[in-house]
Amino acid sequence: MTETITQIVTCLNDRFLGYILMAALVFCGLYFTLATRFVQFARPKEMWRLLTERAGYSKQKGHISSFQAFAISTASRVGTGNIAGIAIAITVGGPGAVFWMWMIAIIGAASAFAESTLAQVYKIKKGAHFIGGPAYYMKNALGKPWMGTAFAVIITLTFAFVFNSVQSNTIAQSLQTSFQITPAVTGMVLAFLTCAIIFGGLRRIAKFSAVIVPIFALGYIGVTLIVMAMNWEKIPAVLELIVSDAFSWRNVAGGTLGATIMTGARRGLFSNEAGMGSAPNAAATANISHPVRQGYVQAFSVFVDTLVICSCTAFIVLLADYQNMPSEGIALTQAALSQNLGPAFGNWFISISVLLFAFTSIIGNYYYGQANVQFLTRSRSFMVIFRTLVACMVYLGAVLQMKLVWNMADLFMTIMALLNITAILLLRKQVLAVLADYRRQRAEGVANPSFNPRNIEGITQAQAWEETH
Repeated sequence: MTETITQIVTCLNDRFLGYILMAALVFCGLYFTLATRFVQFARPKEMWRLLTERAGYSKQKGHISSFQAFAISTASRVGTGNIAGIAIAITVGGPGAVFWMWMIAIIGAASAFAESTLAQVYKIKKGAHFIGGPAYYMKNALGKPWMGTAFAVIITLTFAFVFNSVQSNTIAQSLQTSFQITPAVTGMVLAFLTCAIIFGGLRRIAKFSAVIVPIFALGYIGVTLIVMAMNWEKIPAVLELIVSDAFSWRNVAGGTLGATIMTGARRGLFSNEAGMGSAPNAAATANISHPVRQGYVQAFSVFVDTLVICSCTAFIVLLADYQNMPSEGIALTQAALSQNLGPAFGNWFISISVLLFAFTSIIGNYYYGQANVQFLTRSRSFMVIFRTLVACMVYLGAVLQMKLVWNMADLFMTIMALLNITAILLLRKQVLAVLADYRRQRAEGVANPSFNPRNIEGITQAQAWEETH
């Protein structure tokens, strides 16, 4: 019975809802790319400046900086899919899938800008911190509390429970294979570490993410650069292969071009989560002077995830003799790295990378759930219960196999993303008006534009901003 349900859900995801979601995300990304006049390319230097500066609002005691909010969202985005998913995409769709992954990330960055800007506009004050996300702008901007509630329930179940159990399962399997550590032991350690961080509140989550995310990202990039340096003469051929395979007549004649495009596009969309409604929950936490500032930062986060981290895995695999390797997924990445740097280092490094990638995802995913539980209820007791259940699911994920639950998560995530896409398209005029306000101030020479909702037509219920004006 369970196998039958799994097959039905898989078929529904792959052959129906998956294509609807893909079309909706691409349409949304293209719309905001054109409507904002290519906002994701407009100010790359300013994106970097806003990400790294420590001026202004971010210095206020107890508040979350723009970089910390970026780190929380990146912690959730960058997971085992960046190692296993890219290897699978190359195996299934060929090297050309990498090109389409890049294209989708470039388009999706505009959607990430729109949803994160809206999250900032409609964030609310919660003690010393800010919280927000799609559920909040669905309720306050669209006036549809039912929509916000539905979104909050779905994202909490999907990210805080299901996705976290899958991440812990991946860690447990990797450590068992490489170091013969039993899943039960891994599960207990992960559950303890998760409790130690999430019971410390948002500030501890932000500090953890801001330290760990740069370390593992730079480490992974560094190892990739070593592999590229060892194979520098192959790089032009690999780049040519990626582009040529993306438009290959051989793929057209064989009827596989569609699979190449779909595989790369799906990998890009599901890796960077642009437009899916998850990252805005982190974007809303930043204490900044204008919503567009965090919109820029979150658009940059999409580039970091896909154009940098995912591309690292792609080059590790493509610079190796991957076609003659029987492995797939994480094992393929591991085998490819081992070919260049030796089995001992390859196995060790990928296992540690999986541990860090997956565990930071657990923390980021948890926060998405927390922000939406706070939307549903203000009960502190319920929050304690929620955190305890998350830790339990982390443990259970390490020791159980949950194929059906993973497929159900894909289904829930599709519904969640469609709700968010609908909301940000309905609020498109507000996104454009807020962006125009920021650009106007910059054109007037204002280095750090400030946001006053009373100056923008159509903006109401911007509670956190109205309190300061």
